[in-house]
Amino acid sequence: MNALLGISLKIISTLAFTAMSTLIKLAGDAGYPTGQTVFFRSFFALIPLLAWLASRGELVDAVRTTRLFGHLKRSIAGTMAMFCGFTALSLLPLPDATAIGYATPLMTTLLAALVLKEVVRVYRWSALGVGFCGMLIMMIPYMQPGGAYGRREAIGALFGLGGAFFSGISSIEIRKLAQIEKTGAIVFYFSSTASVIGLSTIVLGWRMPGWHDGALLVMAGIAGGVGQILLTSSYRFAPASVIAPFDYTTLIWALIVGFVVFSNIPEPLVLTGAALVIAAGLFVIWRERQLGLEDRRRREREAGAQRST
Repeated sequence: MNALLGISLKIISTLAFTAMSTLIKLAGDAGYPTGQTVFFRSFFALIPLLAWLASRGELVDAVRTTRLFGHLKRSIAGTMAMFCGFTALSLLPLPDATAIGYATPLMTTLLAALVLKEVVRVYRWSALGVGFCGMLIMMIPYMQPGGAYGRREAIGALFGLGGAFFSGISSIEIRKLAQIEKTGAIVFYFSSTASVIGLSTIVLGWRMPGWHDGALLVMAGIAGGVGQILLTSSYRFAPASVIAPFDYTTLIWALIVGFVVFSNIPEPLVLTGAALVIAAGLFVIWRERQLGLEDRRRREREAGAQRST
C-alpha cells in the first residue's frame, strides 16, 4: 500500500471530474440538450477506459458477465443520476451544484439501511440527521418564496437532490455487483448503457455542434473517463477510509473554477449547509473505519482462540 500515491490519484481524479463538470456546464449554458451531453460524456469516456483495460489485460473480463440484470439496474440508476446532475449544472452555479451533490453519501447510507438491511447505529443516524439538516439549509436560497432566485434555480436545486438520490441507488447496486463482478465490467456496462440511453434522446432534438462545441463535448467525455480511471486506481494504493475524505476537495476546485470561469459566488447558506453535509459524511467514513477495525480485531481474537485450542 502507498497511501500518498493513493491520495494523490484521488485528488487528481477530483480535478478531472471538475474539468468534466465545467465542460458540461459550458455545453448546457450553450443550449445543448442534457441527453446529448449524457451521450458525449458516456461514449467518449469509453476511449480512455477501454485503452486502460486493454493495457491491464482486462478487456475480455470487462465484457464477460453473469449479472447482466444487475448491470442494467446499476446503469439505469447511474444514468438517471447523470441526467439530473447535468440538468442541475445547467441551471445552477457550479459550486452550488457540486455542494448539493455531496448529499450522495447520506443517501447511500440511508438506502443501505433500508434496502441492504445494514445495521446503522445511533452515531450514524445522528450524522445522517445533521447531514439532512445541511441539505435543507442548502435548499433555502432556491426554495424561499420571494427570494433572489426564481423557478429555474429552484428546479435546478431539486434536480441536484434527485441526482444525489439516484447516485445513492447506483452506489448500492455497485456494492452488490462488486462482490461478484470485476471493476472493468461495472465501468464498461455503465458507460455503454448510458451511451445508448443518451443516444435515444436524439429523437427529442439535438443540436449539431460546431468544431469548438464538439471539442468541448468530446473532452468532457474523455475527462470523465480519465477521472474514473484515476479514482479506481487510487483504491489500489490506500484503504477506502483513507481515500474517501478527499472526495470533498471537488468543492475547492469548483469554487475556484466557478469564480474564474463563470464569475460564480456561492450563496453563504449553500456553503454553510455543505459544511454540515461534509462534516456528517466525514463522520460516517470515520465511524465505518472504526467498525471495520473492531470487526478485524474480533476476527483476530477468534482465530487466536481457535489456534490455542
